[in-house]
Amino acid sequence: MGRNHLRALATSTEVKVTAIAEPVDATRMSLPDDGAVLYADLDDMLAGDEIDAVLVCVPSDLHLATVKKLVGVGLPVLCEKPLGVTASQAERAEAVVSAAGIPFQVGFWRRYVPALRQLRDRIVSGDLGEIYAIANFQWDGEPPNVNFRTHSGGIFIDMGVHEFDQTRWLVGQEFGAITSLASGVAMEPWPGDPESVHAMSQLSKGTTALVSLGRRFPLGDVCKVEVFGTRGAEECRFLWPPTADDTFFGALRLQAESFARHVRGAPLEGASAKDAAVALAAAEKAASQLTARL
Repeated sequence: MGRNHLRALATSTEVKVTAIAEPVDATRMSLPDDGAVLYADLDDMLAGDEIDAVLVCVPSDLHLATVKKLVGVGLPVLCEKPLGVTASQAERAEAVVSAAGIPFQVGFWRRYVPALRQLRDRIVSGDLGEIYAIANFQWDGEPPNVNFRTHSGGIFIDMGVHEFDQTRWLVGQEFGAITSLASGVAMEPWPGDPESVHAMSQLSKGTTALVSLGRRFPLGDVCKVEVFGTRGAEECRFLWPPTADDTFFGALRLQAESFARHVRGAPLEGASAKDAAVALAAAEKAASQLTARL
């Protein structure tokens, strides 16, 4: 994700990457020469550069410790999702951020996809009527590498938090009890982290929600959402070939620019630490139901 953010911000006129902390020598040496000062350690970067804010792209299980360090020195933070690998970690990060009163945002980039924003406007305005069902699909082209899966918390924590946050943001409802199921088919079985899972829930105002996740799709990484209401229905393939890259990198850029405005005093437009904690709690529920069946 660090490389993805660098690519997205290369075209921004509002945000500039001036320093990067990357402890792995080979990775640090392979980064593009775009004028940013490279450091092998976060402490060295904080001591060596005047920084306005920090974008955190470390492994998920290091989110809490990194956020605590940055907030401790008074720096605003845009942290990649999921803000830890458990809801309690996200809640602890939320407490730290709230006590410090420092600008903070979590990287749920879906909130900056124009097509999803338009869909949300239609839902809020009542164009689709009362929403009785929402179905979210996220399918990756292929599974991530071993190192990533070791630190990610599993498919519901890593992938599913996007769908849980997206659902709450789109329809303005909270998740109730969650039922989940894993596919018994996998090319590369990974203990506790299946390649395909599904979760269903009734939301707080009666809408039913589906979350469908998978790690093998022939077209590459794709996402879509289907919304069904009493006046109409809409399918939104917001991340889909041939425009998937444009959508993804465009949303990452818009997200960072929005956060920069927040640092300068504008209201928060993106996801808060509280949003991340709620999404992680739903992901944990789904994962716990899954474990009970495996």
